[in-house]
Amino acid sequence: MSPPRPDTDQALDPLHAEKVLSDTDTRVAVAGHPIHAMLVAFPISLTMCTLGADLFYWWTGDIFWTRVALWAIGAAFLIGLLAGLSGTVELLLVPGIRTRPPSWTHFVIAVALLSMLGANFGYRLSGYEDAVLPFGVLLSVLCAGFTGLTGWHGGKLVFDYRLGAGGSKS
Repeated sequence: MSPPRPDTDQALDPLHAEKVLSDTDTRVAVAGHPIHAMLVAFPISLTMCTLGADLFYWWTGDIFWTRVALWAIGAAFLIGLLAGLSGTVELLLVPGIRTRPPSWTHFVIAVALLSMLGANFGYRLSGYEDAVLPFGVLLSVLCAGFTGLTGWHGGKLVFDYRLGAGGSKS
């Protein structure tokens, strides 16, 4: 029998499972507030703003909305990278988060979303006026859908499993 490996075999061992699964407090925080939770609001709202700006451009034809969409998707992508970095650090550092399969589902969907946000931003850089119709709007709809899916999974982790929310030791 091989010796137990830290964080893998112990998580499966019933004697250690409760200790590992209950360790869900955030490790990346400012004054007890999880950085990932603070950052994710920005890419979520900016992604939805991008979709709104694209639809307003489609409706009005005003070039102003194409610039709004470019800035919004760029900021969503860059702040999303920071949120993703803090979430990845949490995933890797906290045993109670790392051992739960829904955490990995959220991670995979979030990485796919970041890829789409980057593609949407990169597509607009070469000519944001011409990039909106039709592919910019389609990318924005796809990004908005994945934002909802990622947010739903992240919310389930916080509200159902209390992951990264703090206070699990009480």
